[in-house]
Amino acid sequence: MTDVSSADGRILRVAGPLVEAEYVTGTAMNDLVALGEAELPGEVVAIRDRVVTVQAYEYTGGLAPGARARPLGRPLSAPLGPGLLGGVFDGLLRPLATAGAWLEPGAAGRGSGPARQWEFVPRASAGDLVAQGDVLGEIHGPGPVPLKVLVPPGRSGAVDHVAGAGRHSADAVVASVAGTPVRMTTPWPVRTPRPVRERLDSPRALGTGQRAIDLLFPVALGGTVAVPGGFGTGKTVLLQQIAKWCDADVIVYVGCGERGNEMADVIDEFGALTDPRTGGRLADRTVIVANTSNMPMMAREASIHTGVTVAEYFRDMGLDVVVIADSTSRWAEALREFASRTGALPAEEGYPAGLASAIAAFYERAGAVTTLGGRGGSVTVIGAVSPPGGDMAEPVTSHTQRFVRCLWTLDRELAYARHYPAVSWAESFSRDAEALGARRAATDDPDWPARRARVAGLLAEADRLADLVDLVGITALPAQERVSVLGGRLVREGLLQQSALSRRDAYSGAEKTAALAEAVLGVVDRCRELADAGVPAAHIEDADFTPVLRAREEAGPHDADTVRALGRSMLDRLGELT
Repeated sequence: MTDVSSADGRILRVAGPLVEAEYVTGTAMNDLVALGEAELPGEVVAIRDRVVTVQAYEYTGGLAPGARARPLGRPLSAPLGPGLLGGVFDGLLRPLATAGAWLEPGAAGRGSGPARQWEFVPRASAGDLVAQGDVLGEIHGPGPVPLKVLVPPGRSGAVDHVAGAGRHSADAVVASVAGTPVRMTTPWPVRTPRPVRERLDSPRALGTGQRAIDLLFPVALGGTVAVPGGFGTGKTVLLQQIAKWCDADVIVYVGCGERGNEMADVIDEFGALTDPRTGGRLADRTVIVANTSNMPMMAREASIHTGVTVAEYFRDMGLDVVVIADSTSRWAEALREFASRTGALPAEEGYPAGLASAIAAFYERAGAVTTLGGRGGSVTVIGAVSPPGGDMAEPVTSHTQRFVRCLWTLDRELAYARHYPAVSWAESFSRDAEALGARRAATDDPDWPARRARVAGLLAEADRLADLVDLVGITALPAQERVSVLGGRLVREGLLQQSALSRRDAYSGAEKTAALAEAVLGVVDRCRELADAGVPAAHIEDADFTPVLRAREEAGPHDADTVRALGRSMLDRLGELT
């Protein structure tokens, strides 16, 4: 039997990842416990009758009753500091190593080997009066994002000393404020939101480079998005496109319960991509939290909170951060599994009664803020939802829709018709669209709200007529309604479709998106004029619309001039019909 000190408890029972141990005075809920000689990490999830129930974050094979259970006296915390950008971590923010196409826990990376050193540049001097959130220095390393060493929350006063410029290890003390040492790397409890001075209503849109989103369902910086869709509808591809092309400063990609080979592909892609903003590696401003489906369930549950905590760390430096969680459904499944093990009363479909509160708490950590140091920053949260069987009424999907600002629903029929991204214009929404449209109209694009309204109206009209066409045929409709059906097709194929594999059209800048929308709407208006002038609808439908349909592929990401030229060419062709 393992020796147990007076400050430790003993393990009483092991049931898979659920471990029961003796209660040690001072142990509290959510405290970490080191289990056995290997000191496997676990979290206290229940305390009853002098027995603590611990949920292990790792495989418990070999753990037996009588082994030591040592309370650590602190909750699960993420070490926030240099080395995050460009790294791949598990749900506890421990470095991972790759082995072939699969990810394995990087046990050797938990502190073995020589400590990496980072370049520190002081930005304060001894004797300076500082408050929480003020900058004490900067950390420089590879990549485009310089990190700031900030005065910790709740601390203020005179600077006792600041380390000189030079290289220091990640855990080095680089400053002291009113007797409080400040290290390069500081821990923060992952389930506790980092404090801010003020939450703001952001008037700025997050540009994604995806026309169906930026034109119809935009999201504000600091907003929240759910992306529900069944298997094969393209959720992962869409989220990867947003991660590659959105105009955030830092991307935190959380692979929650993803298959290991899929996560390995994501990591390889990020490593090979060129950052369109800097010309360097996209991975240099990306943090990947990879908790794959073969990793323990509790680490999967923690990975969501870990990812948001990392995002808040960069937000406090005055950066715009996007958290992409793929997928929150597998996170909710971990909550359900955990609740069943602890004997919690099940609610809908076996999920815990607190599912809605857990989802709300996750998305609540998004927002545009004024940081403690007075800088502006934001965390935008985009979460994929994978409803079983495509059932949009299941609990995770229905609860999530209540708490997000935007919904990008992926349609199975569009995906099977090879229309990508398969964002449904009928089932998606954006609660930020009106405010963002007003800002666009007042700043750089006064026609944006009207253009968006016209595109949405044309799609709705085409959808309304589609059922009628199926019943009576297109030839039974009046000419103007036939033009509406044609206009819906031109919008779908010439504007909303976008190939992730296209060198010219994987990303669409605001100028190109506006030009494409104007070109398509201009063609539809000309077709209506021709119909009013008595030109038979069949002749209009038989016209070669290739110039406007191919404009998205012919023009580069920011090439609005080529789009306009092709639009004029199409109008000239239609003029010949008169």
